[in-house]
Amino acid sequence: MTVYAYVDGPLGEMLLVGQLAGGGRVALRSLSLPGQKGAVGVEDGWTLTPEAFADVAGQLGEYFAGRRDRFDLPLATDAGTDFQRRVWQALEEIPYGTTVSYGEIARRIGSAGAGVRAVGTAIGRNPLLVVRPCHRVIGADGNLRGYAAGLERKERLLGLEGALG
Repeated sequence: MTVYAYVDGPLGEMLLVGQLAGGGRVALRSLSLPGQKGAVGVEDGWTLTPEAFADVAGQLGEYFAGRRDRFDLPLATDAGTDFQRRVWQALEEIPYGTTVSYGEIARRIGSAGAGVRAVGTAIGRNPLLVVRPCHRVIGADGNLRGYAAGLERKERLLGLEGALG
């Protein structure tokens, strides 16, 4: 069963979407921000269930308050292609407060060279903004590059983490 909730945060009202899992926990499938490129919209048949996202909302609140540097949440694993999932796994391994280049992500997954563009595309399709830290990926020259929810939000997240020089 697909469930959803809205949670307020410093980046705007976040839409959380998940699948109910055992024990009443929800496997988070999507976190979208207002105005995000490729954002998910609520679909017919989904159930508004804010209580299912209490843990997610609590961890997001702690993160935005600077009291959490990683998320411990069940995530849905059925989204994306094999390549996208490899890229997304590499994102999850970037430590809090650090940044890496798109080229470094490509190297880590064994897709250097021409694979950088494909890595950027896969990162742009990350359905779990904030939780899966695609905001920690920057250009090789140190400049901020693309973020589905806008560069201003990317800069704000990196500032929160102390990752901006």
